[in-house]
Amino acid sequence: MKVAIDAICAGGIAPMPRGKPSGIAKQPQEGSIAIGPRGIAADEQADRRHHGYPAMALHQFPRAHYDWLRARFGSLPRLAGPGSMGENLSAGSIDEAQVHIGDRFRLGSALIELTQPRQPCATIERHLGTKGIVAAMVEVGISGWFYRVLEAGSASAGGNLERIETGSAQWPVRRAFLAVYGKNKGSRAELEELRSLPRVSDRLVRDIDKRLGLGAS
Repeated sequence: MKVAIDAICAGGIAPMPRGKPSGIAKQPQEGSIAIGPRGIAADEQADRRHHGYPAMALHQFPRAHYDWLRARFGSLPRLAGPGSMGENLSAGSIDEAQVHIGDRFRLGSALIELTQPRQPCATIERHLGTKGIVAAMVEVGISGWFYRVLEAGSASAGGNLERIETGSAQWPVRRAFLAVYGKNKGSRAELEELRSLPRVSDRLVRDIDKRLGLGAS
């Protein structure tokens, strides 16, 4: 799999309407972008517990989902362009059904590894000024996903994201997302299998442990 990267995005922390400060509003960056274990140097996250490195250093959100959001909720003026959903990477022709936990990709000269789906949260609704978005995303399995950075490097918009190794082929991101965060959760056996994958993030393991009643905090 090889897809063109439309934009590489970063942003600072800023206040949101009726909400805590957030780094969700990002902007496309120009030129060659350095990518390290903490993600993009110019990028900031207000909540490192839920959006932190190393397992969640980079976030990708499929470009096609913007059209779905507008069709469902109207023009959404704050959905201005790449980076508006808090993503670092924007690309077409790729979604949650096509990538898997543990997939490895070349992004420019960097090597990155897919670790977990993103859990949509109230920050998205506050940022876009519209209620009901999170429930709708959960219903259809729209999430985006996170990567850890295995090898630092650099990349530019217009370059390629190339999968060089498939991880756990039985666990596409959409299945993992619905199993942990969906309305109808996965079975205990499914969740135990997911949490045991060698490249899954520690954050997803904690969330699974909560579902299983294992006392994770």
